[in-house]
Amino acid sequence: MRLWLLCFLAFSFFTSFGQVDLKKPFQDCGLNGSTTVYDYKHQRWTVSDEADSRKETLPASTFKIINTLIALETGVIRDENEIVAWVGKVDTVLYGYRPEIYHNMSMKEAFEQSAGWVYIELAKRIGKERYRQYLQRCHYGNGNLSHPDDDFWNFGAFGISPRNQVLFLKDVYDEKLPFSKRSYAILKRIMVAEQTDAYTIRAKTGWTRYGGNDTGWWVGYVERNDTVYFFATRLIKPRSTPNPNFAACRKTITTAILRQLKAIE
Repeated sequence: MRLWLLCFLAFSFFTSFGQVDLKKPFQDCGLNGSTTVYDYKHQRWTVSDEADSRKETLPASTFKIINTLIALETGVIRDENEIVAWVGKVDTVLYGYRPEIYHNMSMKEAFEQSAGWVYIELAKRIGKERYRQYLQRCHYGNGNLSHPDDDFWNFGAFGISPRNQVLFLKDVYDEKLPFSKRSYAILKRIMVAEQTDAYTIRAKTGWTRYGGNDTGWWVGYVERNDTVYFFATRLIKPRSTPNPNFAACRKTITTAILRQLKAIE
């Protein structure tokens, strides 16, 4: 009887949304990874790959979400409009050649353009000890900040799972973490990626090239009148295997799944 009940619950979980195919979007892109979604109203998880959803990897630029909160809360930057002076040069081997971001820049623009050099400058002011304290209090990632450079979210042993990303975003939405309402308000303003009459998406992309792999993310949440859907999509491929759609597929896969779940139209 107990086995029958477990099978029924498993079947209900994967069919509760009707004809939902969580694998096809990945197959269409020719990429491996997972999408993890949490329906706030119904307290329901939808996961394309349970094992992958619990695997920790570098967060790349999705770390800018918590990094923004920490930078604001510690006072290393006043608000999203404060200008950070251009450092003069960056490592174009590690970060690629992006001349469009090589200038004085506000934190808001740095978030939107994913200008890593700005957040590295803020990280130097924050320091790893304060990072350790906030990351522990926010239950964010594995706490391994052993990488010698400031950019520990792109290189080294620091890691976070897609499920952890979703739980963190839920706490951001609920404002349950050790940050002020002002810091939350600023973050939520700069996180807006798409806005329609029906919904708002607040999100951040990420992409790091480390350990022989390309690791790409899109994490965030969809706000509707009736509920909120939190999501984290992560793609991983060997750098030796080219795929010109890798960057775009972070969003393509996510939006395909969110449409199936009726989270967006």
